[in-house]
Amino acid sequence: MPAANSLNRGGHGKTLYAQVIAAVIVGAVVGHEWPNYGIALQPLADGFIQLIRALLAPVIFVTVASGLARAGNLREAGRIGLKALIYFEVFSTLALGIGLVVANVVKPGAGMNIDPRTLNVSSLTTYVAAAHPATMAGLAQTLAHNPMLQIIFCAVVAGAALSFFRNRARPCLNFLDAAAKALFFAVGLIMKAAPLAALGGVAFTVGHFGLGSLAALGRLLIALYITSALFVFGGLGLVVRQCGIRLWPLLRYLKEEIFITFATVSTEAVLPRTMEKLEELGCAKPVAGLVLPAGYTFNPDGTAIYLTMATLFIAQATNTPLSLGDQLFVLGVLMLTSKGSAGVAGAGFIALTATLSSLGKIPVGGMVLLLGVDRFLNEARAVTNLIGNSVATIAVATWEKSFDRTRARQVLDEFR
Repeated sequence: MPAANSLNRGGHGKTLYAQVIAAVIVGAVVGHEWPNYGIALQPLADGFIQLIRALLAPVIFVTVASGLARAGNLREAGRIGLKALIYFEVFSTLALGIGLVVANVVKPGAGMNIDPRTLNVSSLTTYVAAAHPATMAGLAQTLAHNPMLQIIFCAVVAGAALSFFRNRARPCLNFLDAAAKALFFAVGLIMKAAPLAALGGVAFTVGHFGLGSLAALGRLLIALYITSALFVFGGLGLVVRQCGIRLWPLLRYLKEEIFITFATVSTEAVLPRTMEKLEELGCAKPVAGLVLPAGYTFNPDGTAIYLTMATLFIAQATNTPLSLGDQLFVLGVLMLTSKGSAGVAGAGFIALTATLSSLGKIPVGGMVLLLGVDRFLNEARAVTNLIGNSVATIAVATWEKSFDRTRARQVLDEFR
């Protein structure tokens, strides 16, 4: 898309990247030196996410509907969806397994010897109610009535219908194309506020939780970040290599989206822009429009790593013994509770609550131990989710023979 060119190439992209980096540094300083002011800046990040979220529904609808109408039909959409679900299940399960293995090897909670009866769970209740007003039932309801999935379904049906009418539907297709250009232009305008959102998000995180909280649970933080990096550069790096491109140039190509996600801890904030960039990279529009949004629900790689590591961390910290059978049962439960938490900031914490509640063996009150560093953990899982879903889109496009490798190499050449 021409609009993508204007976003990805030239000085604008480099300027935005530099501004976001500078905003992250300033936000950290403000949060550390003036915590109260840092906390007060949180609306900058929340407002930015809400603005982008308001455009998600129309962006996804016009992208999927117009893409399928011009290039395929309902059968093609079903084939793409099936391949995407297979990929999602394999890699989210792989992420869960990697987190389980690393947590058993590193044992980040070992030696803490926490008595669950001494934990003040009132702070946990306050935190969940104020920052993450969802319960286990609410999480299940979100999965059952996921608005993104509903939008994709409606767009697929509309695209198939327009494809059936062919020439008679041309005015509708032209309208969808014009709407897409207008919506992506609007996204581009909102993205100019990304540095402010980054400043507000980081200032709130440091001001509210403090850098001192990092030292208390440093082993868990380091283990999660290293594990996420191994998953990205090992597993996902192998996937993109099979697709004919290299991971490092791809990460540099998506660097603005990665830093915005890191600062706002929400992949929703960059979904339209990432979709646009993947189309510019060479992914067919129907594939990018279907796979990337669906991945936000079904492919939470970073959240999967976090959930297994956090679950075993709490068990180790409270001296709760888990047999191999118990851990396999944890893995099975997490395969269900991890779904639906990829795009929303903090939803992984709620998924962890749901997991521990359903297990009945690991004390749910142990989650109090994570309160001080949850936001820092969330940064790693959000960025991993973003990269994982971007790679998934490229992989499914390659599988569908709808990925232009030549185009991708040309685009990525300047990012080597």
